[in-house]
Amino acid sequence: MAEIQLRNIGKRWGSFVGVDNFDLTIADKEFLVLLGPSGCGKTTTMRMIAGLEDATEGDILVDGQRVNDMEPKDRDVAMVFQSYALYPNLNVYENIRFPLRVRGVDPSTHDEKVRRASAMVELDDFLHRKPAELSGGQRQRVALARAIVRQPNVFLMDEPLSNLDAKLRVSTRAQIKNLSHELAVTTIYVTHDQIEAMTLADRVVIMKRGVVQQVGTPVDIYDRPANAFVASFIGNPAMNLVEGEISGGTFRAKHVEISGLNVPDGTITLGFRAEDANVAESGGQINAPIYTMELLGDATMVSVRIGGALVSVKADKNYRAEIDETVSISVAPEQCHLFDATTGARVGS
Repeated sequence: MAEIQLRNIGKRWGSFVGVDNFDLTIADKEFLVLLGPSGCGKTTTMRMIAGLEDATEGDILVDGQRVNDMEPKDRDVAMVFQSYALYPNLNVYENIRFPLRVRGVDPSTHDEKVRRASAMVELDDFLHRKPAELSGGQRQRVALARAIVRQPNVFLMDEPLSNLDAKLRVSTRAQIKNLSHELAVTTIYVTHDQIEAMTLADRVVIMKRGVVQQVGTPVDIYDRPANAFVASFIGNPAMNLVEGEISGGTFRAKHVEISGLNVPDGTITLGFRAEDANVAESGGQINAPIYTMELLGDATMVSVRIGGALVSVKADKNYRAEIDETVSISVAPEQCHLFDATTGARVGS
Protein backbone atom coordinates (compact mmCIF):
# COMPACT_ATOMS: atom_id res chain seq x y z
CA MET A 1 0.00 0.00 0.00
CA ALA A 2 1.25 3.50 -0.80
CA GLU A 3 -1.10 6.39 -0.18
CA ILE A 4 0.73 9.69 -0.61
CA GLN A 5 -0.39 12.86 1.13
CA LEU A 6 1.00 16.20 0.04
CA ARG A 7 0.01 18.66 2.74
CA ASN A 8 0.39 22.24 1.56
CA ILE A 9 3.90 21.62 0.23
CA GLY A 10 5.81 24.46 -1.38
CA LYS A 11 9.21 25.13 -2.89
CA ARG A 12 10.88 28.52 -2.98
CA TRP A 13 14.26 29.76 -4.11
CA GLY A 14 14.56 33.20 -2.52
CA SER A 15 11.61 35.23 -3.79
CA PHE A 16 10.88 32.80 -6.64
CA VAL A 17 8.01 30.39 -5.96
CA GLY A 18 8.40 27.06 -7.78
CA VAL A 19 5.47 25.29 -6.13
CA ASP A 20 2.86 27.01 -3.99
CA ASN A 21 0.57 25.36 -1.42
CA PHE A 22 0.17 22.00 -3.19
CA ASP A 23 -2.39 20.00 -1.19
CA LEU A 24 -3.53 16.59 -2.43
CA THR A 25 -3.99 12.96 -1.38
CA ILE A 26 -2.93 10.37 -3.97
CA ALA A 27 -4.74 7.09 -3.41
CA ASP A 28 -3.03 3.71 -3.23
CA LYS A 29 -2.53 2.28 -6.76
CA GLU A 30 -3.71 5.52 -8.37
CA PHE A 31 -2.11 6.71 -11.62
CA LEU A 32 -1.80 10.49 -11.16
CA VAL A 33 -0.51 12.77 -13.92
CA LEU A 34 1.01 16.19 -13.23
CA LEU A 35 0.37 18.25 -16.36
CA GLY A 36 1.38 21.74 -17.37
CA PRO A 37 3.72 23.84 -19.48
CA SER A 38 7.47 24.02 -18.88
CA GLY A 39 8.30 25.77 -15.62
CA CYS A 40 4.91 25.16 -13.99
CA GLY A 41 6.35 23.21 -11.03
CA LYS A 42 5.33 19.66 -11.96
CA THR A 43 8.84 18.18 -11.99
CA THR A 44 9.77 20.07 -8.83
CA THR A 45 6.74 18.52 -7.11
CA MET A 46 7.85 15.05 -8.20
CA ARG A 47 11.42 15.66 -7.07
CA MET A 48 10.17 16.71 -3.62
CA ILE A 49 8.26 13.42 -3.37
CA ALA A 50 11.40 11.53 -4.40
CA GLY A 51 13.57 13.44 -1.93
CA LEU A 52 15.74 14.98 -4.65
CA GLU A 53 14.48 18.43 -3.61
CA ASP A 54 13.69 19.61 -0.08
CA ALA A 55 10.21 21.03 0.44
CA THR A 56 10.44 24.60 1.74
CA GLU A 57 7.13 24.16 3.52
CA GLY A 58 4.47 21.54 4.15
CA ASP A 59 4.61 17.79 4.76
CA ILE A 60 4.95 14.72 2.52
CA LEU A 61 3.45 11.56 3.99
CA VAL A 62 3.63 8.03 2.59
CA ASP A 63 1.14 5.70 4.27
CA GLY A 64 0.85 8.21 7.09
CA GLN A 65 4.61 8.46 7.71
CA ARG A 66 6.26 11.85 7.24
CA VAL A 67 9.17 11.41 4.82
CA ASN A 68 10.42 15.01 4.45
CA ASP A 69 13.68 14.21 6.25
CA MET A 70 14.22 10.73 4.75
CA GLU A 71 16.95 10.12 2.18
CA PRO A 72 15.76 9.29 -1.36
CA LYS A 73 17.07 5.72 -1.03
CA ASP A 74 14.88 5.16 2.03
CA ARG A 75 11.59 6.33 0.45
CA ASP A 76 10.98 3.15 -1.58
CA VAL A 77 10.32 4.99 -4.83
CA ALA A 78 11.63 4.16 -8.29
CA MET A 79 12.12 6.98 -10.78
CA VAL A 80 12.15 6.84 -14.58
CA PHE A 81 13.88 9.85 -16.13
CA GLN A 82 13.44 11.58 -19.47
CA SER A 83 17.13 10.96 -20.24
CA TYR A 84 16.98 7.17 -19.54
CA ALA A 85 20.10 7.43 -17.27
CA LEU A 86 21.49 4.03 -18.33
CA TYR A 87 25.03 2.84 -17.67
CA PRO A 88 26.70 2.68 -21.11
CA ASN A 89 29.32 0.12 -20.04
CA LEU A 90 26.71 -2.38 -18.82
CA ASN A 91 24.48 -4.52 -21.02
CA VAL A 92 20.71 -4.46 -20.71
CA TYR A 93 20.66 -7.36 -18.25
CA GLU A 94 23.11 -5.67 -15.89
CA ASN A 95 21.39 -2.28 -16.22
CA ILE A 96 18.13 -3.86 -15.11
CA ARG A 97 19.90 -5.80 -12.37
CA PHE A 98 21.78 -2.81 -10.99
CA PRO A 99 19.16 -1.68 -8.38
CA LEU A 100 19.10 -5.21 -6.92
CA ARG A 101 22.87 -5.20 -6.47
CA VAL A 102 22.91 -1.74 -4.88
CA ARG A 103 20.12 -2.60 -2.45
CA GLY A 104 21.72 -5.87 -1.36
CA VAL A 105 18.90 -8.10 -2.63
CA ASP A 106 19.65 -11.84 -2.37
CA PRO A 107 21.73 -12.63 -5.51
CA SER A 108 19.99 -15.97 -5.98
CA THR A 109 16.78 -14.08 -6.83
CA HIS A 110 18.35 -11.65 -9.31
CA ASP A 111 17.97 -13.68 -12.49
CA GLU A 112 14.29 -14.41 -11.94
CA LYS A 113 13.51 -10.78 -11.10
CA VAL A 114 15.48 -9.39 -14.06
CA ARG A 115 13.89 -11.75 -16.56
CA ARG A 116 10.41 -11.10 -15.20
CA ALA A 117 10.93 -7.33 -15.56
CA SER A 118 12.44 -7.63 -19.03
CA ALA A 119 9.56 -9.85 -20.20
CA MET A 120 7.06 -7.22 -19.06
CA VAL A 121 8.58 -4.66 -21.42
CA GLU A 122 9.47 -7.14 -24.18
CA LEU A 123 13.26 -6.92 -23.87
CA ASP A 124 14.13 -10.64 -23.65
CA ASP A 125 15.92 -10.59 -27.03
CA PHE A 126 18.07 -7.57 -26.11
CA LEU A 127 19.51 -8.50 -22.69
CA HIS A 128 23.03 -8.96 -24.09
CA ARG A 129 23.15 -5.60 -25.86
CA LYS A 130 24.70 -2.34 -24.63
CA PRO A 131 22.57 0.85 -24.53
CA ALA A 132 24.39 2.26 -27.58
CA GLU A 133 23.04 -0.64 -29.66
CA LEU A 134 19.41 0.15 -28.77
CA SER A 135 16.82 2.51 -30.22
CA GLY A 136 15.34 5.30 -28.10
CA GLY A 137 12.21 3.27 -27.42
CA GLN A 138 14.24 0.25 -26.35
CA ARG A 139 16.36 2.37 -24.00
CA GLN A 140 13.22 3.76 -22.41
CA ARG A 141 11.95 0.23 -21.88
CA VAL A 142 15.23 -0.66 -20.15
CA ALA A 143 14.70 2.30 -17.82
CA LEU A 144 11.15 1.05 -17.13
CA ALA A 145 12.37 -2.49 -16.44
CA ARG A 146 15.03 -1.15 -14.07
CA ALA A 147 12.28 0.61 -12.11
CA ILE A 148 10.00 -2.45 -12.18
CA VAL A 149 12.67 -4.86 -10.91
CA ARG A 150 12.84 -3.01 -7.59
CA GLN A 151 9.15 -3.62 -6.89
CA PRO A 152 8.83 -0.20 -5.23
CA ASN A 153 5.83 1.26 -3.42
CA VAL A 154 5.75 4.25 -5.78
CA PHE A 155 6.72 4.81 -9.42
CA LEU A 156 7.77 8.33 -10.42
CA MET A 157 8.03 9.03 -14.15
CA ASP A 158 9.44 12.34 -15.38
CA GLU A 159 8.44 12.93 -19.02
CA PRO A 160 9.62 9.44 -20.03
CA LEU A 161 8.31 9.67 -23.61
CA SER A 162 9.46 13.15 -24.61
CA ASN A 163 12.61 11.93 -26.40
CA LEU A 164 10.72 9.44 -28.57
CA ASP A 165 9.25 10.01 -32.03
CA ALA A 166 5.48 10.16 -32.47
CA LYS A 167 4.96 6.49 -33.38
CA LEU A 168 7.12 5.23 -30.50
CA ARG A 169 5.34 7.55 -28.08
CA VAL A 170 2.03 5.90 -28.94
CA SER A 171 3.30 2.33 -28.54
CA THR A 172 5.31 3.05 -25.38
CA ARG A 173 2.37 4.94 -23.89
CA ALA A 174 0.21 1.87 -24.42
CA GLN A 175 2.87 -0.26 -22.75
CA ILE A 176 2.98 2.05 -19.71
CA LYS A 177 -0.83 1.94 -19.49
CA ASN A 178 -0.79 -1.86 -19.56
CA LEU A 179 2.06 -2.03 -17.02
CA SER A 180 0.23 0.26 -14.60
CA HIS A 181 -2.75 -2.08 -14.71
CA GLU A 182 -0.58 -5.19 -14.28
CA LEU A 183 1.67 -3.85 -11.52
CA ALA A 184 -1.04 -1.94 -9.59
CA VAL A 185 1.51 0.43 -8.00
CA THR A 186 0.91 4.08 -7.09
CA THR A 187 2.31 6.07 -10.02
CA ILE A 188 3.01 9.78 -10.43
CA TYR A 189 3.71 10.79 -14.01
CA VAL A 190 4.94 14.20 -15.19
CA THR A 191 4.26 15.45 -18.70
CA HIS A 192 3.51 18.57 -20.74
CA ASP A 193 1.63 16.44 -23.29
CA GLN A 194 -2.11 16.58 -22.66
CA ILE A 195 -2.74 13.47 -24.79
CA GLU A 196 -0.49 11.43 -22.48
CA ALA A 197 -2.32 12.85 -19.48
CA MET A 198 -5.79 12.12 -20.86
CA THR A 199 -4.98 8.56 -21.95
CA LEU A 200 -2.94 7.42 -18.93
CA ALA A 201 -4.35 9.11 -15.85
CA ASP A 202 -6.90 8.12 -13.26
CA ARG A 203 -6.70 11.78 -12.23
CA VAL A 204 -4.91 14.78 -13.70
CA VAL A 205 -3.42 17.74 -11.82
CA ILE A 206 -3.04 20.78 -14.06
CA MET A 207 -0.47 23.32 -12.90
CA LYS A 208 0.50 26.83 -13.95
CA ARG A 209 3.32 28.87 -12.42
CA GLY A 210 3.55 26.61 -9.39
CA VAL A 211 -0.17 26.71 -8.60
CA VAL A 212 -2.67 23.87 -9.05
CA GLN A 213 -5.42 24.98 -11.46
CA GLN A 214 -7.64 21.89 -11.39
CA VAL A 215 -7.65 18.29 -10.16
CA GLY A 216 -10.01 15.74 -11.65
CA THR A 217 -10.54 12.77 -13.91
CA PRO A 218 -9.71 13.32 -17.58
CA VAL A 219 -13.42 13.39 -18.40
CA ASP A 220 -14.16 15.96 -15.65
CA ILE A 221 -11.39 18.25 -16.82
CA TYR A 222 -12.32 17.94 -20.48
CA ASP A 223 -16.04 18.48 -19.92
CA ARG A 224 -15.86 21.13 -17.18
CA PRO A 225 -12.56 23.05 -17.23
CA ALA A 226 -12.22 25.17 -14.10
CA ASN A 227 -10.82 28.17 -15.94
CA ALA A 228 -9.79 29.46 -19.35
CA PHE A 229 -6.19 28.26 -18.91
CA VAL A 230 -7.31 24.65 -18.39
CA ALA A 231 -9.76 24.96 -21.29
CA SER A 232 -6.96 26.16 -23.57
CA PHE A 233 -4.54 23.45 -22.41
CA ILE A 234 -6.76 20.37 -22.69
CA GLY A 235 -8.04 19.05 -25.99
CA ASN A 236 -6.67 18.60 -29.49
CA PRO A 237 -7.35 21.13 -30.81
CA ALA A 238 -7.66 23.22 -27.68
CA MET A 239 -11.02 24.71 -26.80
CA ASN A 240 -11.97 27.72 -28.93
CA LEU A 241 -11.96 30.88 -26.78
CA VAL A 242 -13.56 34.12 -27.98
CA GLU A 243 -13.77 37.39 -26.07
CA GLY A 244 -16.97 39.39 -26.30
CA GLU A 245 -19.94 40.93 -24.51
CA ILE A 246 -23.05 39.34 -23.02
CA SER A 247 -26.27 41.34 -22.91
CA GLY A 248 -29.69 39.89 -22.15
CA GLY A 249 -28.36 36.35 -22.44
CA THR A 250 -26.83 36.91 -25.87
CA PHE A 251 -23.08 36.79 -26.53
CA ARG A 252 -21.78 39.06 -29.25
CA ALA A 253 -18.38 39.44 -30.87
CA LYS A 254 -17.28 40.13 -34.43
CA HIS A 255 -18.91 37.46 -36.65
CA VAL A 256 -20.59 35.87 -33.58
CA GLU A 257 -24.03 36.05 -31.97
CA ILE A 258 -25.10 33.23 -29.62
CA SER A 259 -28.31 33.48 -27.59
CA GLY A 260 -29.67 31.45 -24.68
CA LEU A 261 -26.80 32.01 -22.24
CA ASN A 262 -28.00 32.54 -18.68
CA VAL A 263 -25.27 34.69 -17.10
CA PRO A 264 -25.07 38.35 -16.05
CA ASP A 265 -24.33 41.05 -18.62
CA GLY A 266 -20.72 42.13 -19.18
CA THR A 267 -17.43 41.25 -20.84
CA ILE A 268 -16.82 37.52 -20.96
CA THR A 269 -14.82 34.80 -22.69
CA LEU A 270 -16.88 32.17 -24.48
CA GLY A 271 -15.48 28.73 -25.22
CA PHE A 272 -16.60 25.70 -27.19
CA ARG A 273 -14.86 22.62 -28.57
CA ALA A 274 -14.33 21.93 -32.26
CA GLU A 275 -16.40 18.74 -32.15
CA ASP A 276 -19.32 20.51 -30.42
CA ALA A 277 -19.98 22.81 -33.39
CA ASN A 278 -21.18 22.13 -36.93
CA VAL A 279 -20.63 23.67 -40.32
CA ALA A 280 -24.01 24.74 -41.71
CA GLU A 281 -25.07 26.08 -45.09
CA SER A 282 -26.56 29.13 -43.39
CA GLY A 283 -28.24 30.30 -40.22
CA GLY A 284 -25.38 29.55 -37.87
CA GLN A 285 -24.41 31.81 -34.95
CA ILE A 286 -20.92 32.33 -36.39
CA ASN A 287 -20.45 33.61 -39.94
CA ALA A 288 -16.87 34.33 -40.98
CA PRO A 289 -14.45 33.77 -43.87
CA ILE A 290 -12.46 30.52 -43.85
CA TYR A 291 -8.89 31.07 -42.72
CA THR A 292 -7.60 27.55 -43.35
CA MET A 293 -8.75 23.95 -43.88
CA GLU A 294 -6.97 20.77 -42.85
CA LEU A 295 -7.93 17.25 -43.88
CA LEU A 296 -7.42 14.99 -40.83
CA GLY A 297 -8.53 11.75 -42.47
CA ASP A 298 -11.68 11.15 -40.43
CA ALA A 299 -12.73 14.81 -40.54
CA THR A 300 -11.90 18.20 -42.04
CA MET A 301 -10.81 20.94 -39.63
CA VAL A 302 -12.22 24.28 -40.71
CA SER A 303 -10.74 27.39 -39.05
CA VAL A 304 -11.91 31.00 -39.06
CA ARG A 305 -10.48 34.11 -37.42
CA ILE A 306 -12.57 35.96 -34.86
CA GLY A 307 -10.70 38.97 -33.57
CA GLY A 308 -7.33 37.67 -32.43
CA ALA A 309 -8.59 34.11 -31.95
CA LEU A 310 -8.41 31.18 -34.36
CA VAL A 311 -11.66 29.21 -34.07
CA SER A 312 -11.69 25.61 -35.33
CA VAL A 313 -14.65 23.36 -36.15
CA LYS A 314 -14.70 19.70 -37.22
CA ALA A 315 -16.62 19.18 -40.44
CA ASP A 316 -17.29 16.01 -42.42
CA LYS A 317 -14.22 14.51 -44.09
CA ASN A 318 -15.80 15.21 -47.49
CA TYR A 319 -16.47 18.89 -46.77
CA ARG A 320 -14.87 21.16 -49.34
CA ALA A 321 -14.70 24.96 -49.54
CA GLU A 322 -12.26 27.66 -50.52
CA ILE A 323 -10.14 29.86 -48.25
CA ASP A 324 -11.83 33.28 -47.75
CA GLU A 325 -15.23 31.74 -48.55
CA THR A 326 -17.74 32.66 -45.83
CA VAL A 327 -18.76 29.68 -43.71
CA SER A 328 -21.68 29.43 -41.29
CA ILE A 329 -21.00 27.65 -37.99
CA SER A 330 -23.70 26.44 -35.62
CA VAL A 331 -23.00 25.88 -31.90
CA ALA A 332 -25.68 25.09 -29.32
CA PRO A 333 -25.68 27.32 -26.22
CA GLU A 334 -25.55 24.25 -23.94
CA GLN A 335 -22.20 23.35 -25.53
CA CYS A 336 -20.70 26.73 -24.59
CA HIS A 337 -18.40 27.36 -21.63
CA LEU A 338 -18.17 30.83 -20.13
CA PHE A 339 -15.16 32.30 -18.31
CA ASP A 340 -14.58 35.57 -16.48
CA ALA A 341 -12.70 37.86 -18.87
CA THR A 342 -10.43 39.16 -16.09
CA THR A 343 -9.70 36.16 -13.84
CA GLY A 344 -10.37 33.37 -16.32
CA ALA A 345 -12.51 31.52 -13.75
CA ARG A 346 -15.48 29.49 -14.92
CA VAL A 347 -18.80 31.33 -14.83
CA GLY A 348 -22.13 29.57 -14.30
CA SER A 349 -22.67 25.85 -14.66
